[in-house]
Amino acid sequence: APARPGRKLGPVADNVGSAHRAWLDPMRTSYLASGLTLNELSIRVRFAKSKISELLRGVGLYPRWEIVLLLATELGMPNWPLYRLWSQAALEAHKSSEWINGCTDRITVTATHTTPPLDHGAFRELVENDYSLYAQVFLDDNQRDNAVADTFDRLWLSWNQALASHDLRRYAWNVLRTTVMARTPHRDGRPELGHAAFDTVTLQNLTDPAHYAQQLTETLELFTAISRLPDRQLDVIVLRRLCGFTHEAASALLGTSLATIRSDERHATRFLDSVIPPPSTEGTAP
Repeated sequence: APARPGRKLGPVADNVGSAHRAWLDPMRTSYLASGLTLNELSIRVRFAKSKISELLRGVGLYPRWEIVLLLATELGMPNWPLYRLWSQAALEAHKSSEWINGCTDRITVTATHTTPPLDHGAFRELVENDYSLYAQVFLDDNQRDNAVADTFDRLWLSWNQALASHDLRRYAWNVLRTTVMARTPHRDGRPELGHAAFDTVTLQNLTDPAHYAQQLTETLELFTAISRLPDRQLDVIVLRRLCGFTHEAASALLGTSLATIRSDERHATRFLDSVIPPPSTEGTAP
């Protein structure tokens, strides 16, 4: 970002939630890339510099849409995805629907930038179904759809940064993963995959209660072990074993080399084999 005079913008406050950061981080990125100082931005939007600083750090009360829109317009950010993410974060901040509507009734939300860039739309059409398959492993249907929609809204807000990144696919995958994991229940710092365990084809085809209980126990043990994998290995195993992707398809989706995909799968499989004992053969004929 261009050098600028004045005090450096402070970090985002620790208590800022994931939904709030979904639009705040792209706004901070747009501000830092603009070359404007807080003082210059304050003059342009006619809002106190200290209040702008607080907004960009997530300090104080959750901001009203009027000031968010003023800043977004000055920074060249699209209105519609920003409004969607702002509204969701307002609900997370325990704001009522009446408060949200009261902020926006007097303002045209979708005045400009209502259509995403053509290449953003093409990219979404290419990967959206695959993103949904991944999200389904961790979330129920409603949460899955919201997470995927939020992912593309976040990408729309930071599309220039995504295009300028080393690999668009990897940049977008990191946005998806961050969005999905923010909604996923965690235990001991690791994501829970119990929801996916109940949806496995093996369990759905079992009708005997005893066999179902045994298979469920084994499946839950396996999914617990999968959740302990490092992030990259976890994603590869989820795509390969739970979503049915080929090595080539996983490589294309993650923006990672084919050799890396195969290496991550080998390491993950070795770990899973070490913590999940093989089926008992006691009492079987030699």
